[in-house]
Amino acid sequence: MGKQRVDAGPGRRANVVKRQRRADSMRGFYLGMAGVVVAGAAFLTWQYLKPKEGVRLAAATTPVKAEGYLLGSATAPVQILEFADFECPACSNFSTITEPDVRKRIVEAGLASFRFYDFPLPQHKHTMKASNSAACANDQGKFWEMHDRIFAGQNEWAASRNPKGIFKDFAGEIGLDVPKWEECYEDGRHQARIEANRAEGERRGVSSTPSFVIGRRLVPGSLPYDVIKAYVDSATAEATASTLDGGAKTKPDSLNAAVDSANTP
Repeated sequence: MGKQRVDAGPGRRANVVKRQRRADSMRGFYLGMAGVVVAGAAFLTWQYLKPKEGVRLAAATTPVKAEGYLLGSATAPVQILEFADFECPACSNFSTITEPDVRKRIVEAGLASFRFYDFPLPQHKHTMKASNSAACANDQGKFWEMHDRIFAGQNEWAASRNPKGIFKDFAGEIGLDVPKWEECYEDGRHQARIEANRAEGERRGVSSTPSFVIGRRLVPGSLPYDVIKAYVDSATAEATASTLDGGAKTKPDSLNAAVDSANTP
């Protein structure tokens, strides 16, 4: 005997319709809530990532090239590259004692150019601020004036808790537009340049400050004038010899001995 078909009747059909409508309503509710959550997450993400008021963002450009700061002619026959830390006492000694002679007797005489590269050491807490101060002075064409003032006043600012006020005084002393310098100092726009200068030193094998690259030779230590002049003369002779067939090159042994003697306490 076959199964008997039971008619659900109008009441049961009405209940089924109600349940279906309720399910459709809940489905719409959850879909709507999901949309709200997604939109909210997108809004919060934008709030987090968007530029904050008063904060400048660096432009997405190619990496900054290490150029240092040039003194003298870029086409001079020999280049002297100094890698130094503004908070390094030996660097300050070189800047205040030996460098004036190097500038006058070598750079101004056209024998070589001199180029300064930042090489901030991690143990010096204010050296990046000093490099930043000098870079901002460079924007107004007075890097070397700030360079000299920072090294001359090293004992003063290196011992302070916050050297900004001292650097600001230096900016006024050397005739900078102080508000413009201060704006630059605060926004840190030259961070990439400073880091690029240090990276150039690392690429050349620098591990201490001051260190010099004179011609093709890396020479560490706070060198006296006579040793620097000897290296410049050697580099000049090598450059001349390279253009002459069979020219004799200066041997570095005597120069290395002079450097060892200069760096021995």
